[in-house]
This record gives sequence, C-alpha cells and structure tokens, in this order.
Amino acid sequence: MTILCVRFQLPPTREADLPRLLGMLEEFTPVVQALPPDGALADLRGAERYFGRDALELASVIRVRSLALYGVDCVIGAGPGPMLARVALRDAVPGVTCAVPEEQDAIAEYLADKPVAALPGVGAATARTLGDYGLDTLGRVAAAPLSTLQRLVGAKAGRELHEKANGVDRGRVVPNAVSRSLATERPFVRDELDPDRHRRALLSAAEEIGARLRALEKVCRTLTLTVRYADRSATTRSRTLNEPTAHSPDLTRAAYGMYEALGLQRARVRAIALRAEGLDPADQASHQLTFDPVDEKVRRIEEVADRARAKFGPRAVMPGGLGGLAA
Repeated sequence: MTILCVRFQLPPTREADLPRLLGMLEEFTPVVQALPPDGALADLRGAERYFGRDALELASVIRVRSLALYGVDCVIGAGPGPMLARVALRDAVPGVTCAVPEEQDAIAEYLADKPVAALPGVGAATARTLGDYGLDTLGRVAAAPLSTLQRLVGAKAGRELHEKANGVDRGRVVPNAVSRSLATERPFVRDELDPDRHRRALLSAAEEIGARLRALEKVCRTLTLTVRYADRSATTRSRTLNEPTAHSPDLTRAAYGMYEALGLQRARVRAIALRAEGLDPADQASHQLTFDPVDEKVRRIEEVADRARAKFGPRAVMPGGLGGLAA
C-alpha cells in the first residue's frame, strides 16, 4: 500500500480546519492532494522508506495524531493507487484502515462484487445505464467486452471504465492547496426522497452562499455540489461558471443543473451541500452586460434585499419558494 485516502470527520462548522489537517499530513509526505470539503490523498512512497514503516502503520499514526491534536477522527482507505484507495475508503470505519491488496488477481477479486457506483467518477446516471444491461457490479463490467462498454457510455469513458473495473489505476496524487472557499450544508430531518425538497434545499443553500459572497465583496468561479445519501456515500460534482459571480440566481441555476445531471430517482438523500470555490475580489471581476431589463431589475432587488437582511436578519427577505423552510 502506498496511497492513503483520508476523510476527516469534520462537521460543516469546522470545515475551515481542513488546511491545518492537511498540514499535519504534510508532516509525513509533501505529496498531499486536498479533496474538499473533508478529505485528502497522500502518497507515502517516500514516507515508508524515511520512517521505516509501511502505509498501514503510518495510517494508524495519522489517525492518533489527528485525534490528539485536533479532536478529529478520520476514516482511511489504502491502496496501490489513488483510485483504489478511494474505493477502499467506502469500506473503512474509524479505527480500522481498509486496504486493497497489491497483487493484480487479489485486486480483481476485491473489486468484483462492488457496485459500479463504487468507482470514483461513476455517477448515478452511468450506473443506471450499465445496470439496465446487467452490468451492475465491477466484476461484470470487467468481464464485458470493451466494445460493449464503449457503445453504452462512449469511447473514452468506456475504455477508462474497463481499465478501472479490472483494477488498472493510472491516477497519481497531485499536490495542491485547499481553494479559498465558502460552504454551507442543508441536512434533512429524515432521509429525503422528494426531489422538490431537494431543490428547495439547493435554493436555500445558493441564496446563503450568494449573500455571504456579496457581504465579503467576493465572487466565485466554481460551484461544487455534494449530495450525501442514507448509506453514508456521497456524490460530488463541480461546475465552472460562465463568469465569476455572487449573483444568487446564477448560483441557483448552476446548482440545479448539477443536481438534475445526477439523474437521481428515489434517492434517499441525507444532506445537500454547496461550496463556492476560486474566490476573487468582486471589484476585479467582469460582468457581461445584457439588454435584458429583467436581469438588471433582479440585481437591484438583490441589493435592496441584502441591505434588509443586514439590518433585520437573514430571514428578513427570502425567495417565495423557501416559505416554511427552516434556515
């Protein structure tokens, strides 16, 4: 095992602690890739030689140090590559590192019974398409002809899916930093099936993100949606906006677009989170002017609503679609 995938059990109110936790990982290896909002990949090839311990032993030290220094537990998956480490993370629990074997035959055996959605990058729509043809496990996908997969999901995606299902992990850990970002989450009281309630949560989150950006005089270039499910799995999608913005309707449209692209049907959703990334000063951003008087009117109304919220509280002015929704 040379790669760890670590997910820190950070509540939304402590997401700002992620840079410090990444700094702790960098005490073991400089090859750390942030996976906001609460995770990271770490390449321990050099660390194993330096510390004279294997990756699983180092994973135990990382967990103890995270708890001792920051009071944050974590779950850890280990594997010979980043993709396999992320798959292992799905089976990990606090206190026990889940590891994918290194031998190719053992990797294939480990993956065989996993659902297709266990692969990073495989969303609900792709999994449903494959499932319609009986390709609902990675073992069946690995055994399927490459031409069949390419016909179902496309040439490039089919080739990558075939390789990953057979345990071929061509990924690498790319060191990066946590983007300057703002995040908010909307948990449901009970696992929620109703798409209308999902959309109301998205609207509420986008309104909050927009208001916070404008209060800070910032705009964002990227919006990330995370949907957490009843089985504790999650799907994350990001979208680069047409132009940097803090305009709530633009953020809402982007959030709705990502949600609809997931193709969720009867999904039991536990929480929905939005993160605005790539923040820049608003006075340095450009805005494409339009000849639509409605757009200009909406922006002026937004300015008035912001002043009202600043004076009377965040619930002083809300979209009509949020009537009765808890803040």
